[in-house]
Amino acid sequence: MLFVAIGGDHAGFAYKQELRRLLKEQSIPCKDFGPFSEDSVDYPDFTHPLAKAIQKGTFDFGILLCGSGNGVAITANKHPGVRAALCWNAELAALARRHNNANVLCLPTRFISLDEARECVSVFLRTPFEGGRHVQRVEKIGV
Repeated sequence: MLFVAIGGDHAGFAYKQELRRLLKEQSIPCKDFGPFSEDSVDYPDFTHPLAKAIQKGTFDFGILLCGSGNGVAITANKHPGVRAALCWNAELAALARRHNNANVLCLPTRFISLDEARECVSVFLRTPFEGGRHVQRVEKIGV
């Protein structure tokens, strides 16, 4: 069974609420790291705790949402063992898992529809890492 962490900033709040419903419908437990309203916040305040939990292995995957997806991705990738991928369609989400063994999906809520976000999450969570030639590449990420 998967255990997912989800968080972001105020720009991602509405999508986060919908994606939590999607995970619940699929019987995937998740922990919401916030924010808990659309009030303006600083994304690192929510991204760092989520990334630390991924780093520790408390969760299998993370989902981060902000306006561009860049802020949360940059912040999450500061943590060793976190491989956060900015994705705006299902093909990128699948490649992030298959080739990069990404463990955090970052979504740009101002640039994709809610349906696209749902598809990215579904594909990301069900796509396995291919291994093989990609293993040595992923191992070289944490220099």
